[in-house]
Amino acid sequence: MNKESRWGDLVITGRQLAFTALSHQSVEKMQVYLILLLISYLLTPIGASILGRCVVAKRLRDGGLDYFEGYSLENWVCLAYFESKFNPSAVYENTKGGYTGFGLFQIRNSDWCDHGKNLCSVSCTALLNPNLKDTIECAKKIVKGKEGMGAW
Repeated sequence: MNKESRWGDLVITGRQLAFTALSHQSVEKMQVYLILLLISYLLTPIGASILGRCVVAKRLRDGGLDYFEGYSLENWVCLAYFESKFNPSAVYENTKGGYTGFGLFQIRNSDWCDHGKNLCSVSCTALLNPNLKDTIECAKKIVKGKEGMGAW
């Protein structure tokens, strides 16, 4: 074999080694996120989309968030806008922070839903439901903590 062929073999072998070096755990984690994302799309009702500001305000008020723990309805609506732009099915993976945010308030999976500590006793996909029931109940638990709304 000539030198060029050997170098080509080394490059291929290097790529194979790099691919093999990916930990089995990180591949499984990626698969879980992809499956979760697919399920969230399948569970989202046809025609579901970004909610209007007034719809969000009504659902949050009906869920008991107006002046919950001293935070006005305006605070909650503002939080929903800046976290998800009123998209109850938003999923954002923060690779830098090592967590994924779910739903209207981008509730972190690392602490609050079933891919982490599950302090809200809820599945992460339940936080994507546009009726916001589970999202509101989880947000109440989060804001009762020592950080209050600063947890976001």
